Amino acid sequence: MQRRERTRHLIELGGLVLKAGLVKLTDDDRAVILGGLLAVADKLRGDDSESARLLWRRRGKRAFEQPRE
Repeated sequence: MQRRERTRHLIELGGLVLKAGLVKLTDDDRAVILGGLLAVADKLRGDDSESARLLWRRRGKRAFEQPRE
C-alpha cells in the first residue's frame, strides 16, 4: 500500500511540472527543470523564504482554479 501511495504522489508532482508548463518551456530538458527546482529550494532555504512561500502559494492556488489547457 505504501508503494502505491508513493507512486501516486510522484505522479501528482509530475503533473505539477506539466501544469506549470515547464516541459514545453524547457523543451523537456530535465537538467533545466531540475536546475529551476534547485533554485526554488535555495530560495526556500534563504532568509526571505516565508515571503516567497506566500507569493508562490497564492500563484499556485490561482493556477489550480484555472481550467486545464
